[in-house]
Formats: sequence, structure tokens, C-alpha cells
Amino acid sequence: MAGKKTDDEMRKKEERSEQSAEEVEREVENPDIKELNKCREELEACEDKYLRMHAEFENIKKRMEREKEKSVAYAQEEFARDLLPVMDSLELALASIPMPEEGGDEHLTKLREGIQLTLDQFIKTFEKHHIKVVDIDQGFDPNFHDAVMQVESEEHKSGQIVQVLQKGYTYKERLLRPAMVSVAK
Repeated sequence: MAGKKTDDEMRKKEERSEQSAEEVEREVENPDIKELNKCREELEACEDKYLRMHAEFENIKKRMEREKEKSVAYAQEEFARDLLPVMDSLELALASIPMPEEGGDEHLTKLREGIQLTLDQFIKTFEKHHIKVVDIDQGFDPNFHDAVMQVESEEHKSGQIVQVLQKGYTYKERLLRPAMVSVAK
């Protein structure tokens, strides 16, 4: 009896597989089924296109947000760059006034003090707004220094900064203006 059940089961499986093959043939022959399959393929293509467009839109949205944050963070950069010549002029004015001597001209002393106070206020304001002088103690760095001339110097090694002709400044992580320096030959 167990053998008969197995044979019956095998025959039923064969019949089902024959039916499946017949159904597939009917589907291929039936134009409605072909149209349905075509619509499914088009739907899958549209879904894929939609997902790609959605991902691209999200990437653009994130990029725009990053650019907006950067613009806000560096909005004062141009204004800071415009103030640098004023700072240079104050430093030159201070350097041009001779150091006061005892019993010297009181007006020159007051003028020097006034310029120094103004310069100190500029420096504090610059520091408050993340504007810093380019460091020259680390040595010559072409990313932060412009070598405008080379000079003979026995006191300095070759390529070392000898003199700062114009200070350089950074705003946050960006270079506002490179320092103009002379370097040893």
C-alpha cells in the first residue's frame, strides 16, 4: 500500500508539472498576459527611475545644505579682507612715529598711544571673529607665505624667513591674504 501511495503522488506531481508547462504556453499565446507582463516591466522600470531620481534629489538637497552652511560660516570673509589694508595703514602709521623720548613732544606721544589703542582694538576684534595673523615662526610655507625676494643672510638657513614685508591673515580655516616675506638664499 505504501508503494501505491508513492506512485500516486508521483503521477500527481507529473500532472501538475505538465499543467504548469501548458499554462506557460497558454500565457505566451494569450495577448492579455503578454500585455500584463509588458506593463509589469514598464512599472519596474518606472519604479527604478523614480528611486534613482529620488536619491539624486536627496543628494542635491544635502549638497545645497552644506553650501548654505559654508556660505553662512564664511559670510564675513570679504568684509574681513577689506579691513586688512586699514590694519596695514595703522601699523605703518605707528611705525613711522618715533618712540617718545623723555621730555619729548607730548602730541607725538598721545598720537602714538591713540594709534596703538586703535590697533589693539582691531586685533581684539579680529581675534573675536576668528581672523588670525599667519604664523611665520614655523618657517616658510608656500600655502601661507609669498616669497617676494631672496636675500643673502648668514644668520638664517636657506629658505628660512628673514623679514615679513606684509602680514598675512587667515579667516577660520581659509587664507585671506598670504604673508609677503623675504627668504634667505
